Amino acid sequence: MWRVSIEPQWRVAPGDGAPLPLPALLALLGAIQAGGSIAQAARAIGTSYRNAWGLLRDFERQFGAPLVVKHRGQGTRLSPLADKLLWADRRIAARLSPTLESLASELEGELSALLAPARLAVRINASHGFAVAALVDALNAHDVAVELKYRNSTEAVAALTRHECDLAGFHVACDAFQSASVQPYLQWLDPQRHRLVQLAYRTQGLFVPRGNPKRVRGIADLARDDLRFVNRQRGSGTRMLLDLLLADAGVRPQDINGYESAEFTHAAVAAYIASGMADVGFGLEAAARRFGLDFLPVLRERYFFACEAAALETAPLKLVLRILRSAAFRAAVDALPGYDGRITGIVVPVQQAFARKHRPR
Repeated sequence: MWRVSIEPQWRVAPGDGAPLPLPALLALLGAIQAGGSIAQAARAIGTSYRNAWGLLRDFERQFGAPLVVKHRGQGTRLSPLADKLLWADRRIAARLSPTLESLASELEGELSALLAPARLAVRINASHGFAVAALVDALNAHDVAVELKYRNSTEAVAALTRHECDLAGFHVACDAFQSASVQPYLQWLDPQRHRLVQLAYRTQGLFVPRGNPKRVRGIADLARDDLRFVNRQRGSGTRMLLDLLLADAGVRPQDINGYESAEFTHAAVAAYIASGMADVGFGLEAAARRFGLDFLPVLRERYFFACEAAALETAPLKLVLRILRSAAFRAAVDALPGYDGRITGIVVPVQQAFARKHRPR
């Protein structure tokens, strides 16, 4: 089995000069931030203390600004410039991850078709999420080829009707917002032809910096003049859900500073706030926790995979269901902040899934 991974890399260069070895510096800065010591950081990245200091000094000369600050009795801390470089790198990774993962999956599929044509394969189109990534990892561990394409929920469900994928991932709010949030998908779902495989409950809410310095309390606060908001892209299920919440709270999108901004993943929204570029965002609890943010829960939702009913009898989807229903996978889902695996792997008809207001058990 051949695995493909693609990692983003960016460069800085002084004017017309040659690019500087930024990946090495970022690795060192990350290790210093984690350990508070240059000597410890050097060991962590497998270099000598002398080389680490030399790398820092070279970059400081190029930038004309310090990268680390020593405090008596408190070890070594990053300067504002170094902190900004690290957060820029994290934002790049969070923003590009769906595109790069999708491209890597395409390349894996092409290699598998040539080198292992008899290998099982599952085509997944889905909105980006942590439980989806966990399923892809589990399938790869079982030597199942995955053709993964991250796209917004509406596009994923539409792709299923065109036979472009085997599983289409989308999410629907529980309770009062269920009826409105499911409407964009019902035009594509045929109760006779399709079935829904439940992946998990998950919690969506507001991201704020640690300590909630602006004292954000709820959706209505997004219209405050002192708050900078960062949004998801148009067409995403999370942005559609936010619009429902804004309407319910009587908040006009044009009154929100940053409503027209667009990040393509929950992690990118969290990284944007953690780097100090915004004060509040809306998304999954797991992303907020990953970037050290505080999280204000707003509602729960269910994440589904739509599929052809007949496909549930094929070998690839039988294996998917077996993995989803395993104790190991449900434990992995439960370990994700804001996720709940009690419904993982349960197949429901379309009519039954949305027949009445669903309340999380």
